[in-house]
Amino acid sequence: MTALPEIGFVALSAALLAVGVFGMLTRRNFILLLISIEIAMNAAILNFVYFAAFSSGADGLVGQAIAVVLVGFAATEVAVGLGIVLVLNRVKGSINVANATELKL
Repeated sequence: MTALPEIGFVALSAALLAVGVFGMLTRRNFILLLISIEIAMNAAILNFVYFAAFSSGADGLVGQAIAVVLVGFAATEVAVGLGIVLVLNRVKGSINVANATELKL
């Protein structure tokens, strides 16, 4: 088995996290905000899968299991987020996050 370059995966994960956090802080469009959250979650998933490859025994399976749970959580987040986008667009006429200042529509 060939050795995986550690710094490459960690740097990619850090870059994905930075892009995701930057997008969460700067975007006003709700769909782009959801995409930024997904990018940040993919950084965490990449870390879990990468470090699970170096663990021996059951520890490696734990990292992969957490990654699978995070993928399911990401799918749930997208489904709920798109439902909120549809309601927000129907009620407010826009998907701008600044327009959604009240919980009660």
